[in-house]
Amino acid sequence: MGARKGMPGWLAGLIGGVVLIAVWWLFSILAFQEQAGTSFNPVPSPAAVFDWLFVQGNIAGAWSVFQPTITAALIGFAWGNALALLLSAFVLVFPRSETVVTQVAVVTYCLPVVAVGGISIVILGGAKVPGDPSETAIFLAALSVFFTTVVGAVGGFKSADKASLDVVRVYGGNRWTQLVKVRLIAALPSILNALQIAVPTAFLGAVLGEYMGGIDRGVGPTLIRLQGQLDSAGVWSVFLLTAVVALVGYGIVGLIAKLVTPWVSGRRTA
Repeated sequence: MGARKGMPGWLAGLIGGVVLIAVWWLFSILAFQEQAGTSFNPVPSPAAVFDWLFVQGNIAGAWSVFQPTITAALIGFAWGNALALLLSAFVLVFPRSETVVTQVAVVTYCLPVVAVGGISIVILGGAKVPGDPSETAIFLAALSVFFTTVVGAVGGFKSADKASLDVVRVYGGNRWTQLVKVRLIAALPSILNALQIAVPTAFLGAVLGEYMGGIDRGVGPTLIRLQGQLDSAGVWSVFLLTAVVALVGYGIVGLIAKLVTPWVSGRRTA
């Protein structure tokens, strides 16, 4: 018998979005009120955010705000994941290095990002050229994705079928051949899942890096400016756009994962 089909993903997402907006609207009305003598409300209503974005036309300048942050996140995403995958492959070729690599990954995960960001802004600085992405943002984006990809890749490499590895060994293949011919294919779903999770993490790391300073454009400086102006609708609007950008990146990598590993997405429960 086939398994019962659940609710379509798009419908579940739509219902979830409507529920979140409703809860947000009620929360803004019941839990927070405008401060006496001012028009400031720490939790603006969805209507106020819509007005800030579309009626006041601030959405038109969104790309100029997000472009440096997205660029920094992409560069950090590429460097952090490339290093993580390289070290994960190194572990398979030289198994005794696994403990060291794993400990390094755990240390990067446990480091307080704010403290690391403060040190990196002193060492790396912000953007060398005005308008360029912040080097600190790139570094924190790379640091943020390292642990997730190392764990996913190493676990995926180890999931390779032992019989297939034995076949390669019988025909004279070494550990490198096993890695390329068998382990990499077996690890693709885990690696792509790790990369998918790393997308919003890299973007968050880039935003935190911009908060440290050294850059005149980006999500971080924009949030600092809006907070200083007590523009709660603007702050929430940028937060929501940040979530949308991260969600789009997450979805793109998820789509790539389905295309690259169709044998995973095509599985059906009996």
